[in-house]
Amino acid sequence: MGALESKRLGLLHELFPNATLFGVLLDPKFPPTTLGASELRAAASTIGQPLTFLNASTDAATFAALTQQHVTAMLLIGSPFFDTRRDKIITFAAHQKLPTMYHFREYVVDGGLRSYGPSLGEAYREIDTYAARILNGATPADLPVVESTKLELIINLKTAKTLGLTIPASFLTLADELID
Repeated sequence: MGALESKRLGLLHELFPNATLFGVLLDPKFPPTTLGASELRAAASTIGQPLTFLNASTDAATFAALTQQHVTAMLLIGSPFFDTRRDKIITFAAHQKLPTMYHFREYVVDGGLRSYGPSLGEAYREIDTYAARILNGATPADLPVVESTKLELIINLKTAKTLGLTIPASFLTLADELID
């Protein structure tokens, strides 16, 4: 997870190099968050990008903290907690005109600005392969741990326009998918 979070931060920083403060939402109850936060701290110090980490507890408290700290862009560390609040997070980001980097394509399809993360379709295919191997007699403990290798950069051009952002051509050519 950690290297992926660093890449997300780098992509957000490239698009908004003059942003004064990036807010990072994390779920303290989700164990992988610790590794992601550690990687982000290291990456942020390397590129000189100020970050504020916000433990998400309630929607209202989290959104108020983002507003009070004058966050100029936001990044979510992937968590099922956020996935269940996707619509609220996207709506908040839109109302605040807050450029946000998400971890799954589905956020961008629903109106978020950008995502960089694993392809869920590819992950489901990997699960199907695992299930087939088990059904054909493989012992689950003998199967290797497989991490999704297909990562996607998705950009919602309509959201960018609504936020008053111009996405540079270099990002448009990097994108795996542009949503209009």
